[in-house]
Amino acid sequence: MGTEEQENELLALQSIFGSDEFARHESKSSGELRVLVELPSGFLVALREGETVKQYKISFLPPLLLTFELPEDYPSSAPPSFTIRCNWLTHKQLAALGARLTDLYRATGGDVVLFSWAQFLREDTLTFLNIDSVLELSNEPGTELSGLSRSPAQTLLSEILIHDAARAQKVFQSTVYDCAVCFMSYLGSDCVQIEECGHVFCRACLAEFCKLRITEGNVLGVTCAQAGCSALPTQAQVASLVGEELFRRYDRLLLQSALDCMADVNYCPRPSCASPVVLEEGSCVALCSVCAFAFCVSCKKTYHGTGDCRATWLLKSQQQEDPQEGNADLPHSIEGMKALWDDYSSGSGQRRRLLTSRYGRKGLFDSLQDCLSEHWIEFNSKNCPHCFCSIEKNFGCNMMTCSQCRQLFCWNCLAMLSYGSASQHFREGACSQY
Repeated sequence: MGTEEQENELLALQSIFGSDEFARHESKSSGELRVLVELPSGFLVALREGETVKQYKISFLPPLLLTFELPEDYPSSAPPSFTIRCNWLTHKQLAALGARLTDLYRATGGDVVLFSWAQFLREDTLTFLNIDSVLELSNEPGTELSGLSRSPAQTLLSEILIHDAARAQKVFQSTVYDCAVCFMSYLGSDCVQIEECGHVFCRACLAEFCKLRITEGNVLGVTCAQAGCSALPTQAQVASLVGEELFRRYDRLLLQSALDCMADVNYCPRPSCASPVVLEEGSCVALCSVCAFAFCVSCKKTYHGTGDCRATWLLKSQQQEDPQEGNADLPHSIEGMKALWDDYSSGSGQRRRLLTSRYGRKGLFDSLQDCLSEHWIEFNSKNCPHCFCSIEKNFGCNMMTCSQCRQLFCWNCLAMLSYGSASQHFREGACSQY
């Protein structure tokens, strides 16, 4: 009869607890229970180091591990043989819990007790040990370490915080949330939670929100998508949402934005370099750490000595009278110009004002656009074989008519065609009409 009761009890435990909470050993009469102790709201773990106390709010503690073996005369005459292990309780506290479990068995009068033990450990451990809302960790005398080594209490605190974060993430992933943007319901595994404010969004909505801001160049706008909330997602969250290419742009513009706000940071005036340079207070010379170019802080030209820089006053007066002028040179390569124009055209108002002040309206809207337009025309057009006017083909067949001289010609080979026999060129030659 005892063996049957034991088997029924173990089967019941398997049906009640998941595989991460209950494991039955190869021996049919032994196993272990991993019991998560219930914590009150606002529970704290405190680390005392001398006169200093640091407190951390947690929701989960590492589990109690109850290992048991059922003797042949259990449950009628003897309790289970057991041990309790837990890294955040003292030997004295574990001994007290063990004695309490034995008392609970005696109170049953020979009935099965494993589920009652698990319930007691989960619900009443803290009350039984007089731990109210704070678990205090402290080092025993003589355990203080020097240098970079961690004390036992510091190591234990680290283990507790890591377990709490992992368990909280697991709970988050299995919970259903309403996205604050699209108002649809999703499992947490398909959502992202902003750690700073706690707002939850589905991954698709928050990804689109972040991608749009980064594409516009408004990296300071990559915040929580909740209206009026300025909390920031972590760098790891942004990277997972927008992909590698956009994250590189985000990282670059974020650094650029931070540098632009620093009064002691300037840029190397060499267009091929343009690296940030930290200025020394009161110095009129700066040295680029990348290309070793020494330049005057005032006029951005090659350093010319300690005398007054007349160019400084001329530049300031020109900018006050004519805001068209900037003090930074445009990129020399077509790729650099395209990147600059893309940055300006897709940027926010703040980003456009910053680029305008750096390169000047004249540089951006005259020189840059003219250069890009000439490059575009060269790349996307062909010259009429009769009058050499630039012609763009944006649709239709390869039989072209020059808008200036009305000459017919083949777009493929630029052969001049006559109105009566133009189609014959495409039928008999190598060029296709469409």
